[in-house]
Amino acid sequence: MPNSDETEGTAVLFAQAGGPHLETAQLARTIEGEIIPRLMLVHRMEAAGAALPLADRPALGSAEVAEFAQLVMSHDIAEACGYIEALRTQGLSLETLFLDLLAPAARLLEEMWQADLCDSTDVTVGLCHLQQLLREYSPAFETEVESHTHGRRVLWASLPNTPCCTFGMQNAFGLRMAEEFFRRAGWDVWGGSPGSADEMVSIVRREWFDLVGLTVNTDTALEQVAAIIRAVRRASCNHAVGIMVSGSAFADHPERVTQVGADAVAVDGRQAILQAQSLLGLMARRC
Repeated sequence: MPNSDETEGTAVLFAQAGGPHLETAQLARTIEGEIIPRLMLVHRMEAAGAALPLADRPALGSAEVAEFAQLVMSHDIAEACGYIEALRTQGLSLETLFLDLLAPAARLLEEMWQADLCDSTDVTVGLCHLQQLLREYSPAFETEVESHTHGRRVLWASLPNTPCCTFGMQNAFGLRMAEEFFRRAGWDVWGGSPGSADEMVSIVRREWFDLVGLTVNTDTALEQVAAIIRAVRRASCNHAVGIMVSGSAFADHPERVTQVGADAVAVDGRQAILQAQSLLGLMARRC
């Protein structure tokens, strides 16, 4: 992996040749300005993931997730709250519970519905309860670590915005989860998800954002996502705005990030923050 010293000034050296070497100089600028930053971002994220201390590794397995999913589908949310409190008493942090219990439970509900193991009413009740639990534990989650306000601003949106269907509710839950992690990390999170792509474009045209995050489900065509990202970049009053994608459309296919023209893909809330920090750091160097 080339370091910054090796890449710095590469385009300038090529450009000095002039004339017939102009195309080579342009290629060098592309490598220095686009390809290497993306490779460095991936490299940094792999290193960050490998450096997670043992205490922060997933502590909950599929059995606990399945049990919790059954609890949130019941009409008594108190049992689900009691399950969370019991795990907190055992020393599990809310970050661990958000990432390794609530988020997997939401995915499991979707899988159960697709496999006809439960009906849409059960899934709707379960996802509504998960959203309620996320809101209920949000204040404690934000104070679990020391937060530092740094003035960065993020807009998260769901594509498509269809909260009435099961996939839409799953996306909405993922979006709220991402917002919680960014808010805890000191970001100014735009309140209220845009109701349409046109509304999102209108918002970025009049408001400054360092990052725009898009949660996408598998029913959304990649061509549509790419078109929206292009529209956001053209309209954004921040010409160096970062674009991050997440959701079921990218969970098993992170390579799709380049297909839609985004800058990074978020696997979960913790990685989304690390990705955003690395991405904005790299973009600042390029400005």
